[in-house]
Amino acid sequence: MLEIGKVERYIHDKLKREKLHFVLLDPDDVEPETAGRIAEMGEEIGVDAIMVGGSTGAEGEVLDSVVKAIKESSSLPIILFPGSHGGISKYADAIFFMSLLNSRNPFFITGAQALGAFQVKRYGIEPIPMAYLIVEPGETVGWVGDAKPIPRHKPKIAAAYALAGQYLGMRLVYLEAGSGASKPVPPEMIALVKKVIDVPLIVGGGIRTEEQARKAVKAGADIVVTGTAIEKAGSLQKAREKLEELNRGIKSVRPL
Repeated sequence: MLEIGKVERYIHDKLKREKLHFVLLDPDDVEPETAGRIAEMGEEIGVDAIMVGGSTGAEGEVLDSVVKAIKESSSLPIILFPGSHGGISKYADAIFFMSLLNSRNPFFITGAQALGAFQVKRYGIEPIPMAYLIVEPGETVGWVGDAKPIPRHKPKIAAAYALAGQYLGMRLVYLEAGSGASKPVPPEMIALVKKVIDVPLIVGGGIRTEEQARKAVKAGADIVVTGTAIEKAGSLQKAREKLEELNRGIKSVRPL
């Protein structure tokens, strides 16, 4: 059995005390220096980890430079969020080793994972098995991942996939509406998924306001991922204000 590593243990230990806020930075959209500054601000504000990746262009030197800049500016865990098997950096602490369960294409369920597995082992990156589910509208990630997005008004479908992911051995479930989605994952869907699974639930996509973040954690999200709202804030000062706003919404709800 795969042992729980340092970053995963960090996540579980923190979840005993509070809901968590992860910030996703896409090397395709943010320069290394800016990524470092955002990570530094995030740590000061109370963000719990930095995710890096999200697009298929976040690979090689572009990815490495952003990960290194974050590591130099912050002590927060850096978790890779790969768009494909090329999204691996030896400088990261961990990787969400995820399977897009509702993809029509086996490549995104097991193919990319097989291509990247040896590299993860060679670099000594901590793998965290995760069931990844695309919810309507799905946005770019849904299109690229050839997903069959789960309808927003069908929470039971999401719950069935999530429970299947847990039974397949995934230790996290991620409900994803897509970066920049017009609407986040519905609270009713979050609540039902949380009711049926026993592993931590991550929710991301379309969360732009304090109230949206609060609704997600009240519904049952253990971890909320934000990114686009921060990257597109317009300035570092505005990015800090948006980080503070979103973090306030997430941290205002205490675990049961």
